[in-house]
This record gives sequence, structure tokens and C-alpha cells, in this order.
Amino acid sequence: MSVMDSDAAPQAARRREQRGWCWYDWANSVFPTSVTTVFLSLYLTSVATRAAEADVARNGPNACAGGNSLVNCDISLFGLAFPAGSLWGYLLSVATVVQVVVLPITGAIADRTQSKRLMLAVFAFGGAFATGLLALVAGSNWQLGVVLFVLANICFGASVVVYYSFLPEIADADERDAVSTRGWAIGYLGGGSALALHLVIYLGHDSVGMSTETAVRLIFFLSGLWWAAFTLLPLAALRRHRDPEPAVEGGPSAVTAGFKQLIATLREARHFPLTLFFLGAYWIYTDGIATVTQVSAQYGNLELDLPQETLIITLLIVQFIAFFGGVLHGAVAKRIGAKKTILISLATWLVVLVAAYFVQAGQEMQFYGLAVGIGMVLGGTNALSRSLFSQMVPAGREAEYFSLYEVGERSTSWLGPLVFAGVGQATGSFRLAIVSLVVFFAVGLVLVSLVPVRRAIEAVGNTPPKLL
Repeated sequence: MSVMDSDAAPQAARRREQRGWCWYDWANSVFPTSVTTVFLSLYLTSVATRAAEADVARNGPNACAGGNSLVNCDISLFGLAFPAGSLWGYLLSVATVVQVVVLPITGAIADRTQSKRLMLAVFAFGGAFATGLLALVAGSNWQLGVVLFVLANICFGASVVVYYSFLPEIADADERDAVSTRGWAIGYLGGGSALALHLVIYLGHDSVGMSTETAVRLIFFLSGLWWAAFTLLPLAALRRHRDPEPAVEGGPSAVTAGFKQLIATLREARHFPLTLFFLGAYWIYTDGIATVTQVSAQYGNLELDLPQETLIITLLIVQFIAFFGGVLHGAVAKRIGAKKTILISLATWLVVLVAAYFVQAGQEMQFYGLAVGIGMVLGGTNALSRSLFSQMVPAGREAEYFSLYEVGERSTSWLGPLVFAGVGQATGSFRLAIVSLVVFFAVGLVLVSLVPVRRAIEAVGNTPPKLL
């Protein structure tokens, strides 16, 4: 075998692994898109409302105040009573808190045992199974939906931590931006494709004699099946790249050792202030990104008086345009570096939000144009942030640091919605509320511009890419 052939074999193997890795973005995107964003929130609220109305039938009309069952009928859990309409908001908060506790330990265990492929399989299939079981939520059994969503959400977050930690192992510094943006782009394409399929089922259920509830439950089952089936592709391609830390006879269990390792990581991270500085900047602007995606439908409906059909079409536009946006970010980063591309992307976010302020009520085409603008920067900003951060963490500790990456993102995710709601309440205008979110992108842009990326990468012992 020639020297060229011997070099080509590992190169081809790495390319196969990179392609397989990207497919997990495709596989898991069905959960945040179809399940969390579109169908489960309204479905679970309706199931809880039926439970509250059944309670009214048993206990008399005074069980609901004001006659609005969605808002005023109470349900109870662990002795706490709250309106059925508030269930989804509280559930998201609880699920986030649980992730904040679980994810860091997950990352520490993954780095310590180096059983990343096995852990990815366990969490991905576990999340897919819990998602598929949401099809059993019917009648007034909203409690089952709560349990299954929390389990699926934990598995989703844990699988993402392990998945991200593979990136530094399968791509060198100069490949990482392209691989990360490709994965993020494929993820949006997968989420959009699954959502389009699910909308066909949802909107066409009458033509096949299926009830609305049955259609939604079928969508939950198919979402779990989608997640599990496409996870087989990355599992077939990924492999172990490092040996696990040697076990000590009579030593602590993996969980205990993982928790101790987490504490050690938190102490160690203080020695890498530039990494933490970038991480803090990311937490700020990703909160802005998440808030825009969460409130855009509300803005379109309440401020711009757009119909539900327009909002659904807009969501699909964002998903598919985000695929091209991710690819574009990767191409630009290849020419000018990840940091400069992120700065351009954040500046574009500022322009998009200012444009959102001027969209006229009832003008669907203007709103679609806004969706195109959001889609162009939505995936690429996060994808390049993922790849740039992966270079700022010590080798062999990727899962631990990515758990902090994910935990911080979830821990700050309340601030953007709070600003949006607070400004909307104080001013009576969602236009001012949407434009107030520019502060997250402006602050993020300034902070990222101040990060000496090359020094940050060298500080953890890694080799910087040629372009930054």
C-alpha cells in the first residue's frame, strides 16, 4: 500500500464519521420542532382542561371562576392547584430545572467512562421511546403527559451534550466550523421535513376519518419513531476515540465519580477565563435567539393580526431557510473565520429585529420576508458558536464543558421572555417588546468582539485553526 493510500484510509473514515454525526441533528430536531413547539403545548393543555372540566362536573360550577375553562379551571399536582392554561409554562420551567441538575453529571460521566456512543444510544432511544408513548395520553390523563415529557426532555438534553462532545474528536480545528454548520443545517432540514409530514397528517385527518386527537397522538408516535430510526445512522458511524479513565478497585461508582469530576471541572474552569467569557456572551445572545423563536408566533397573531395558517407556513419557511443559512454560515466562516462570521450574524439579527418593528398589520408577505431573514441567521449563529466553543475547552473534557454550555443556555432562557413580556405589559405594544430584544444581540456582539479567540484556544492547550 502506498503512503497516499495509507493517508486516504483514515481520512475517508473520518469523513464517514462526520457525515454520520450530522444525522443526529436530523434525528433529534423532531422533538423541539414538532413535539415541543407545535403540537404538545396545545394538546396537553386541552387534556388538562378536560380534566378540570370533569372536576367541575363533579364538584359544581364554582370550581371554575369566570367561565373560561382554559384559563380559570384549576388542576392540581402534589397538592398544588393552578389553572389548566398555566400547565405548559410551569412544565417547561420544571423540565428546565431538572436538566440543570442532570446534564452536568451526564457530561462528567461521559468524559470519565468514554462510553459516549453507548450513552448517546441510551439517551436517544430513551427520549424517542418516551416521545412515542405520548400517544397514550388521552382523555383527562394529563399527568402521564407531564411525566413522559419530562423524561423525553431530560433524554434530549443529555443526548445533545454527548453528541456535541464528539465534535472535537471527529473534526480538527480547520474542519470544525464546516462540520458543525452542516450538522445544524441538516437538523433544520430534518425538523422541517418531519413537521411538513406531520402537518399533512394533522390538516388531512378528516379526509381519512381520523379525529383531531387521534391525528395528534399518531404524530407523537411517529415523532418517536423518527428520532429512534435516524439515530441508527450516527450510532453506526461514531466510534470511541479515547480510552476511559482507569477504574480504581473499591472506588466510587460512575455517578459518584462523575459528580466529583463535575466539581473539579467547575474549579478548573476558573483557570480559563476567556473560555468562560465567551460562554457568558453566548448565553446572552442565544437567549435572544430562543426568545425570538418563541414569541414570533405571538407577535404575528396578537400584534399583526395574522391567521393561524400564516403562522404555520412561516414556521416551515424558517425551518427550510435555516438549512441554507447554516450552509452559508459555514462557507463564510471558511473564508473569514468563525468569530467574524458570528459578529456579522449578530449584526444581521439586529437588522431583522428592527425590521420586525416596521412590519404592518395583516401584511403576510412582509411577515414571510421577516421569516426568511430569521431563517438565514437562526441556525448558523448557534452552529458556529458550538464549533468555536469546542476549540476553547481542554481535550478529553468536552462533554463536561458542553454540559455547562447547555445548562447555562437553559438557565438563562427565562430572561428574554421576561423582557418581552415586561416591555409589552409596560408599554402596551408588542412592537416595542420585539424591538427591545435587540439588547441581547447588541450586548452579545460587543462581548464576542472582545474575546481574543486565539489566546483562548491556546490557553487550554489546543491548536488554533488557520482562520479565526
